[in-house]
Order: sequence, then structure tokens, then C-alpha cells
Amino acid sequence: MFRFLTPKSIKPPFARYSHGVEVPAGKRLVLCSGQVAITADDQIPEDAGAQAELCFRNIEAILGEAGLGFGNIVRINAYVTDRAYLRPYMDVRDRLFSSPAPASTLMIVSGFARPEFKVEVEVIAAG
Repeated sequence: MFRFLTPKSIKPPFARYSHGVEVPAGKRLVLCSGQVAITADDQIPEDAGAQAELCFRNIEAILGEAGLGFGNIVRINAYVTDRAYLRPYMDVRDRLFSSPAPASTLMIVSGFARPEFKVEVEVIAAG
């Protein structure tokens, strides 16, 4: 369905992601807003890994509304508020996505709308 692009002429990815993903013509796109780790009843986990897990569960629910799932994700943009949260986030991402994995960007940012949030994830899916 998708063509994962990792040219031999450039350095391989640093982690489990693809440098690019080609979406064939005729596929629909779903663009998912950034999801933070908050439950429907306003609970926010303290742990960065638990926050990443909840971000992806929220994304799974959104994609489900469109009849899609994690296998349809072609791009992930993730943000963490501290270098210490990189590994917990990456552990969750790597568990949820096999190789070849979606294109991905991970950035350290100064904060989110509420100080309790440590992780935010947004995705683009195609199906």
C-alpha cells in the first residue's frame, strides 16, 4: 500500500522510522490534531511513557472514527518537554509500530497548554 523511502545514499534513520512514505494516488488522508495525555474524565498520567501511551490511544480512537488504524499512519510528529522523555516516548512508539515504520519527527519543546503535559503526538494517516 505505502512505499517506505530510505535511500541508501543518505544516513539510515537513527531509530524506528522511515525517512519518507509515499502514499499512492486515490487514498484519503486523515490529519489528526496533536493529542495530549488526558482521559475523557480529565485524568493525566504523571509518567512520560504512560502519557505517550495515552496520546496514541486517543489517536487510535480518532482514526477508528475514519475506519483506519495504526497501520494507516504515514507520519508522526511528536513533542516532549524534556530530553529525559525521549526514551519513554520512543519505547511506546517502537512497540506500536513495526518496520518499516512511518516517517517521524521528534522535538523537544518548552511546554504545552498545561504544565502537566509532557508529551504531544500528531499524525497523518492514509487509507
